[in-house]
Amino acid sequence: MANSSIGPGFLTQTTVFTQQLLTSFGFVILLSVLLDIGAQLNTWRILTVSELRAQDLANRLLPGLGYFLAAMVILGGFAFNIGNIAGCGLGLNVLTGLSFEQGAMISCAVALLLFWVQEVGKMLDGFTKVLGTVKILLTMGIAVSARPPLLQALHHTVMPTQISAAAIVTIVGGTVGGYITFSGAHRLLDAGIKGPGNQVEVTRSALSGIVISTVMRFVLFLAIVGVLVHGAVLDKDNPAAGVFRAAAGEAGFRVFGVILWSAAISSVVGAAYTSVSFFKTFHPVFARHERLCISVFIVLSTSVFVLVGKPAQLLVVAGAVNGLILPIALSIVLVAATSRRLMGSYRHPRWMLAAGWLVVLVMGALSVPVLVEQLAGLLR
Repeated sequence: MANSSIGPGFLTQTTVFTQQLLTSFGFVILLSVLLDIGAQLNTWRILTVSELRAQDLANRLLPGLGYFLAAMVILGGFAFNIGNIAGCGLGLNVLTGLSFEQGAMISCAVALLLFWVQEVGKMLDGFTKVLGTVKILLTMGIAVSARPPLLQALHHTVMPTQISAAAIVTIVGGTVGGYITFSGAHRLLDAGIKGPGNQVEVTRSALSGIVISTVMRFVLFLAIVGVLVHGAVLDKDNPAAGVFRAAAGEAGFRVFGVILWSAAISSVVGAAYTSVSFFKTFHPVFARHERLCISVFIVLSTSVFVLVGKPAQLLVVAGAVNGLILPIALSIVLVAATSRRLMGSYRHPRWMLAAGWLVVLVMGALSVPVLVEQLAGLLR
């Protein structure tokens, strides 16, 4: 998770909202990590104790509800994948000067090749791990060289001068919204880490993933604030690239392009694979033709991006869409946690239920107007 935490959505969302809020964005990071923990701890614990995937748990709670949940998760995954394709376009634009749309179409072809030729995919997987380490080190180096106003940033993290609902919804949605939280819990189930006896390990995994990604977001936030206060002007279509150029020159800018593209292309395949895994709930035909479904999913994501354009805005909207899906999905899981028929003798802690419903209320209240505003901006 540490390697994948600084993906195209992460980079662009953090840069866009830091430009708007400057050092007060630290408060958004602080609040979002609390909401992330409330969502992820509940989801992972309830699913692993029940030993059921989210859609199966929902169907047992109320027949047909699992199909609704799967449809919501697939919708969120589709929004994420459009954003990932946009990130591919941004990365190739930095490296080659191609238009965002041309870069996206080339990346779509590469993603299909990676998926159908497994040997190539394995090579990229190892390459991406190396680049992930470079990505983290480069971001830390830029945060130091940018000389951010550290004391002011820490002060405004606790006492902000301005707050943005859009930033909160987008950051939380981009971290634990849609399929992301479920994919983590489902991986634990696949690994046999399930049942009441494994909850210490489940809790440690849930918390460590969020904490590591939050630390990396704060480091990136400091790097962005540093270049902004020293007069950098960022490109509105690819603002994150401007941060690396301002702090590390042309060499850093090109390295960023490689890193962004590799993170985005691996996310395209991963998001498509995970989203399509929820299709299996609908009909066995999707399981028999899984590869074809994933390929269609990637092509459709690319087509939407090529038609709409606006890569930076799409990456922000993807987080907002999943910010709306989060309270719907989490409320289903929380209701299931109170069912003795589904959970047996296990009793979910009341404080965790309270924390989960608080996340549902906050995200539910904020996400609808934010998503409407973001979509209106995208269509203008």
